[in-house]
Amino acid sequence: MAERRPIESWLTDMDGVLIHEGVPIPGADRFLKRLKESGRPFLVLTNNSMYTPRDLHARLSRMGLEVPVENIWTSALATAQFLDDQRPGGTAYVIGEAGLTTALHDIGYILTDTAPDYVVLGETRTYSFEALTKAIRLINDGARFIATNPDETGPSTEGALPATGSVAALITKATGRAPYFVGKPNPLMMRAGLNAIGAHSESSAMIGDRMDTDILAGLEAGMETFLVLTGLTRPGDVDRHPFVPSNVVDSIADLVDRI
Repeated sequence: MAERRPIESWLTDMDGVLIHEGVPIPGADRFLKRLKESGRPFLVLTNNSMYTPRDLHARLSRMGLEVPVENIWTSALATAQFLDDQRPGGTAYVIGEAGLTTALHDIGYILTDTAPDYVVLGETRTYSFEALTKAIRLINDGARFIATNPDETGPSTEGALPATGSVAALITKATGRAPYFVGKPNPLMMRAGLNAIGAHSESSAMIGDRMDTDILAGLEAGMETFLVLTGLTRPGDVDRHPFVPSNVVDSIADLVDRI
């Protein structure tokens, strides 16, 4: 294997890497402090489309983790950028929260349930039968189907929650139309994030806790990858995949001295 260039830029997932069930993971504060002191470009990424970067900044700040708004990149922002590139000034019927609707408003999209260009599915804790029925009928009438991310479940203190990927499967079963997923592991989200901070994949690293999204996304984008074991993936899970991370570490604390 060819020797990689030194790491100049860092991308890291949020849930399972920096925080877990609303609690900071030990070492996350030191890692972020070291990043800011180093002046190296970095992004905190999340496939969760519910919150705006300002919301996430405030949420992390309350936990003692200081991440500037401009260093937060969500699947909602990536989805909005994708739609702006594909069909500027378009229309969309949206199932999701403020993180997604705000991102679409900011690029000039009109949100409507009348003959929209797209049905855009994101994360919410209040999926309704009425909204899903409307989405199914609009897709059957010709709207293109977009989803922010393929995650089938999300974490909570009570256990797993159905997430965007599961709800997308329901819509696909009813319409015969599969969505285009913008978030991880789609390299599109990673490349857009790298472009946002002026970074190059050959000198960047991706840190994540999920093999199927974080590590796969970093791999396909050409980055060095670090799997942490503080989230969903356990050591025995790694060998079940047809690809491997560049590195496996116990937690984000093990990477502080790599910066």
